[in-house]
Amino acid sequence: MHTLKAQRILVVDDEPDVTELLKYKFEQEGYHCQVLNDPLLFASTARDFEPEIMIFDIMMPELSGLQLCRMARADPLLKHVPIIFLTARGETEDRIQGLELGADDYLPKPFNMKELSIRVGKLLARSARVTQITNSTRIEISGVMIDAELHQLCIDGAEVVLTATEFRLLQLLMERKGRVQSREHLLVAVWNYDTNIETRTVDTHVRRVREKLGPYAHLIETVRGVGYRTVDI
Repeated sequence: MHTLKAQRILVVDDEPDVTELLKYKFEQEGYHCQVLNDPLLFASTARDFEPEIMIFDIMMPELSGLQLCRMARADPLLKHVPIIFLTARGETEDRIQGLELGADDYLPKPFNMKELSIRVGKLLARSARVTQITNSTRIEISGVMIDAELHQLCIDGAEVVLTATEFRLLQLLMERKGRVQSREHLLVAVWNYDTNIETRTVDTHVRRVREKLGPYAHLIETVRGVGYRTVDI
């Protein structure tokens, strides 16, 4: 039995065969799984269900998974909930677009259920660790302040919204200010992957974080051929 029994997963996919399989498998593992075949029901269902992770198909009628991702990231109640995309569209551009919109992971169809379960477990575990961090880890560099307990980033006193993955990435870089973090190390530390995955995932998230840092974008320095580090500015 899965150790994260009470955790809630919301799946939105217009294929009943897929949602039935996922509901059956996740509930076998001890999760509470809510499924939707109609993406138009997402907003009301998600607010009532309060999921701890969401899984979206990309290609759906009326509302795509990408549109659902935009909606979630704009909703104060859902903006920090990890998102995984399931998609039959295997092109790199589609995957990158999903990550740029705030998704945390993706898995192309047909997918391996065991692999999906592992990725769900790692994202949930990472989210749990973030919520357990205390005020002692509040970090400030120039006008940038990150507070792990509040899961909050403030720039010159104004709050800036980050996804869960963006927050963890910036937090790790700020905690290790001045020390170069390779892309491979960041994949392990932030995404919890111990297998080979595209390092472009890291670059995409760093670019998004820099955009949100605004005038402090140069806080994150690229070390060519290696990775990234934060520096005093």
